[in-house]
Amino acid sequence: SITGPLWHESQKDQDRCMRVRTLIDNLPSGTVLNPSIGAERKLASLEDGIGRQVTYLRLSVTDRCDLRCNYCMPKQMTFLPKNELLSFNELHRIAQAFMQRGVRKIRLTGGEPLVRREIMKLVETLGTYTTSGALDELTLTTNGTQLEKYADRLFAAGIRRINVSLDHLDPEKYRDITRGGDVTKVLSGIEAAAKAGLKIKINAVAMTGFNLDHIDNLMQWAHGRGHDLSVIEAMPLGDSGTDRAAGFANLKTMRSDLENRFSLTPSNHKTSGPSRYFDVKETGGRIGFISPLSDHFCATCNRVRLTCTGQLYACLGHESAVDLRGILRAGGDLNGAIDKALHFKPERHDFDALEPDRLATQRHMSVTGG
Repeated sequence: SITGPLWHESQKDQDRCMRVRTLIDNLPSGTVLNPSIGAERKLASLEDGIGRQVTYLRLSVTDRCDLRCNYCMPKQMTFLPKNELLSFNELHRIAQAFMQRGVRKIRLTGGEPLVRREIMKLVETLGTYTTSGALDELTLTTNGTQLEKYADRLFAAGIRRINVSLDHLDPEKYRDITRGGDVTKVLSGIEAAAKAGLKIKINAVAMTGFNLDHIDNLMQWAHGRGHDLSVIEAMPLGDSGTDRAAGFANLKTMRSDLENRFSLTPSNHKTSGPSRYFDVKETGGRIGFISPLSDHFCATCNRVRLTCTGQLYACLGHESAVDLRGILRAGGDLNGAIDKALHFKPERHDFDALEPDRLATQRHMSVTGG
């Protein structure tokens, strides 16, 4: 059965699972095996209610994190009981369902994905699909604290590109924003990742009164090491216990200010994500802007998010979700549930740069998958 557990203690079962995995990997794109009748059927690609093709799945593996960034979560965060999380087998089965419907890119997120115990089992399993051609790319978003430990294994598993969240290079400033984090540990992790062969993009959340005057330094530091930089507007998700309105930075204004000191020209570089890139003449690198409040990018949205508890959100900025965990465990129609979520995917979110303190959702970013 292709729906049985993937990891077993006995060598016999491990060998059997490897044979089944090889069978799955060699299936033509867009087909699925129905073990009850042994037949194959073609599945329609994923399309939302207004005709946008969904090819990108953001897959959260945990809501836990070893940092407490003050724009992301409160200092005393209550994390989910571990028994509510999807198992690796369930995460894999849901990922398969999306790949069979045309998803070509999967990004693992959290929380911090690398703090989940034995996370490399899932990474290595999903990585086989990049080898077989079922996936174009498997990527990861991380805070970098665990990269020194995992960089070589991530590359060996098939990951070639990662995003690292880093809002400030100054140790005290970094400790303040993360509520106790050590930036030297992150910088060592980034160095290890680059040495392992991973392409790195630095993600920085822009915050008035904290790092707006540091973006120049962060950009030049990143570009000097061959890393792209994306600057992100803080999104109104969950109560973090901070004054979001006071700290909100409008990226339209920030980019205009940056252009007074650097020569920025629109770049042809594109990824599956929402960054709008510009080439920087003075540094030879690229800077991207992710501006969900001041200049939304919903018209080209090609992604959905699955939480670590199996809730499928077709839009980050809305509360509506479909419970894939419940359907999966009840043996229900997984593809029908995915279609339902896509049908009700809204045309756009309703984040508003004029009201950055108005919460769009009660759930925190770490719960949805950052």
